[in-house]
Amino acid sequence: MERMNPVSAKRAPQRVKAQFIVPFTIALFFIMAVFAIAIYHVEGRIRDRDLAERSQAVANLFAQKLDKDTNLMLATARALMINSALAQAFRAGDRAALAAQAGPLFERLRNDHRLTHWYLISPALVSVYRFHSPPEYGDAITHVSLARARDRQEAVHGLELGAMGTLTLRLAMPWKQAGELYGYMEIGEEIEHLIDEIRDSLSVDLLVLVDKEHLQEDRWQRGQTLMQRSGDWQRFASHAIVAQTAAALPATLDDPLLSRLVAGKSAEIKERDRSLHLALLPLVDVAGRHIGDLVVMRDITALEATIFWSLLSVLLAGLLAAAAVLGVFYIALDKVERDYRRQHDLEHQLLTLDKEHQRMLQIEKLSALGTMVGSIAHQLNNPLVGVVNLAQLAEREVDEPARVRELLGEIRSAGEDCRTFVKRMLAFSKVSSFESRPTPMAALIEDTVLLFRQAESRHLPVNVQLAEETAVIPADPILIRHALFNLLLNAAQATGADGEITISLQRENDPLRGTPGWLLAVADNGRGMSADVLEKIFVPFYTTRSDGTGLGLPVVQHVALLHGGQVFASSDPGHGTRIAVWLPESPSHPPHTVPGAP
Repeated sequence: MERMNPVSAKRAPQRVKAQFIVPFTIALFFIMAVFAIAIYHVEGRIRDRDLAERSQAVANLFAQKLDKDTNLMLATARALMINSALAQAFRAGDRAALAAQAGPLFERLRNDHRLTHWYLISPALVSVYRFHSPPEYGDAITHVSLARARDRQEAVHGLELGAMGTLTLRLAMPWKQAGELYGYMEIGEEIEHLIDEIRDSLSVDLLVLVDKEHLQEDRWQRGQTLMQRSGDWQRFASHAIVAQTAAALPATLDDPLLSRLVAGKSAEIKERDRSLHLALLPLVDVAGRHIGDLVVMRDITALEATIFWSLLSVLLAGLLAAAAVLGVFYIALDKVERDYRRQHDLEHQLLTLDKEHQRMLQIEKLSALGTMVGSIAHQLNNPLVGVVNLAQLAEREVDEPARVRELLGEIRSAGEDCRTFVKRMLAFSKVSSFESRPTPMAALIEDTVLLFRQAESRHLPVNVQLAEETAVIPADPILIRHALFNLLLNAAQATGADGEITISLQRENDPLRGTPGWLLAVADNGRGMSADVLEKIFVPFYTTRSDGTGLGLPVVQHVALLHGGQVFASSDPGHGTRIAVWLPESPSHPPHTVPGAP
């Protein structure tokens, strides 16, 4: 008898709030921290993207202004070339006439259109007259734009770096009349006014830097003095400052920071109460050389303040929302804890009832065992009583051999009945282990039907319906044949003389698990079973026939379980019964014994 465990002592229920509220609070603050970090990184990406857009806008506006001023210079040059007096003086190389004719005009162009350079150059590329510096003439002009204008015999323009460190937009074009080349005209403007215009348009400060490898310090310093400029040679090791729009440069803008900008990265610096975001644009001359860089400096102090207060507002709102959520969660947990305590008390009571129920189940098992033993005893007792009575009769009639032989025959018949019953019991107890191997089901069904026809005296028709696909199932053929034979016997006992039995085998997935397999079914058109009887057909020793043992269908179910399958039964009273055994298609690994097996 199973030993019953005593009911354990009542344990105090765990505190739900203490287990949940602290981790939940930590999780909320962690989420808030991640949210704040994410916003900070997003803000950084927004600033970088805004600076990149501003830098691109600076590059586009710079190119547009260069094109605009180039077109203006081109129009100016063509207007000057149609001046016949100026053309005659240039052709004759008359410097006095040139000064008289074009000197005042250059002053107007300088004041109105910011032209800072005007050369008249001979076909041999020798200076005839410099209107921006008349005393200097007779020297060879080596500007790239002029050389290309000579080679192409067309107007050429672009940025050029002068020997004294000036960045000049130059336009050089041949001066021809009636197919005769008088020489070349070159006009230009320095770009300082362009960066001032860009600053006013885009609200950014600009710093023009020239790579020192293209300059000579003594000539650069002389040019700064001559042109009254305030460039800075010493600030950076690799670059000289040509022009700037800011009144004063940040002190933190030094060589390491410049190196970072030259490497293509942006930078952010703090200067007193200001925050500056810096990026760099390359400057390329007419020859395609990288001669310097344009540093874009954007003041993001107001933007940072706006983002800071926005972030602070969002965090405060998030904290208030988190506090509200914590409050609601605390109230909900308090209710859950009260319900949990009530459930805990109820579970303790149910545990006590469960122990009692287990004791009652044990008693019921013993009762069922007693019923089974009684049924076995009854099955064996009837023929054994007959054996004893017949033996006593044989003892009294020893003088009549014929009568004794008759009694001995009856004794033998009763003994055969007992042996048959015991064999059925042994067969039922031995199907808990088996040897599985690939089994062709068509051949197995055919052999079992032949055996059934030999054993069944009425020779009922058996209709076999097989699937077109060949079925080979991993199974124990002896056990499957035994189960199928039992199903055929049951069907024959329930079928009238004019009835028939149908065996079907078809591919079908397990309706509960969806596992692929095969369904072996035996159906009759006999009297059928009621719902009450159908519920008990797999209970060992349950039978509705006086000569039945109640072991046929339990054995079938046991065989199915050993193969990892199951049995389905359906019946329509008055129309017949169908018992189907589902077997898996793939090899299963059944236990050697099935729990609950007899």
